[in-house]
Amino acid sequence: MKNKAFKEAEAELLESLQPLPKASQKYKIAALLITLANPFWVTVKEGYEDAAREYGVTVDVMSAPKEDDVNSQLETLKTIVSKDYNAIAISAITPFNLVPGVAAATKKGIPVVAVGTSVDQEAATRAGARVQAFITSNFEDQGKLGAEYIIKKIGAGKVAIIEGLPGAAQSEARKTGAKKAFEGNKDITLVAIQPGNWDRQKAYNIAANLIQAHPDLKGIFCANDVMALGAVEALKAAGKKDQVTVVGVDFIDDARKSIAKGELDASVAMSPYLFGKGGLILALKVLEGHEIKQEIYWTPLAIVDRENVNSFEGWK
Repeated sequence: MKNKAFKEAEAELLESLQPLPKASQKYKIAALLITLANPFWVTVKEGYEDAAREYGVTVDVMSAPKEDDVNSQLETLKTIVSKDYNAIAISAITPFNLVPGVAAATKKGIPVVAVGTSVDQEAATRAGARVQAFITSNFEDQGKLGAEYIIKKIGAGKVAIIEGLPGAAQSEARKTGAKKAFEGNKDITLVAIQPGNWDRQKAYNIAANLIQAHPDLKGIFCANDVMALGAVEALKAAGKKDQVTVVGVDFIDDARKSIAKGELDASVAMSPYLFGKGGLILALKVLEGHEIKQEIYWTPLAIVDRENVNSFEGWK
């Protein structure tokens, strides 16, 4: 059963993508994700595959083995370009790692769309790489929303940020959004920003060290839920979870369960499913010669905490 919040988000996105493609041909599309080791990207894959069935086209979904494996992801893209795909959808680990692969696709005449993350515009222009359409979420707003939630909960005190992979677009933007919100409030003291590299154990260790160095810490913003869940475990182990408000991003299923149990305080929800569905629709629009009316197609955001988590049952 799709929930109301998800139905509204889907309708809003489909409206922005009008006119929708007809998929008059049996197109074959490749989608390159960041990694299927993260549940977020597994749901993106589901969005691609459901949309492909809906439009009667083929999609092959591939990814790097790990979130920081920039070389493996580029090699996979080069292999994709050498095959007979009509279009390629990419989610780059960093703004630079896929530029040579996109350039190779552009040279071969294969259209590329970006989903979630894209390539650096200047580097792409220099390399002759063209991304024809981009669908994403406002990552800086995610950081801002998460930090504002913490500020509202704690009122005043010391906070920290656990960022993702330094240099990764979504990590940098979420960190920036949270940092601006924290530093813009005179009652909040930002004591640390540390990279957790999207890793649960690393975030656990950072949170454990933070609570020792700052026994009066009141809040931690984490740039994704995997790290936020690691931070929650560290705070529980230190007997400090009730003192520290922890917010993540992505609203993965494990985060939903943790919020419902009253452990993780909140997550900034976006729809990975709509990343995949929207990405496939954009690829078809480009193949059918539609005018791409927006520089960026945005997917909706929401803050989910214990008060509204039940209304997000079925969000994906």
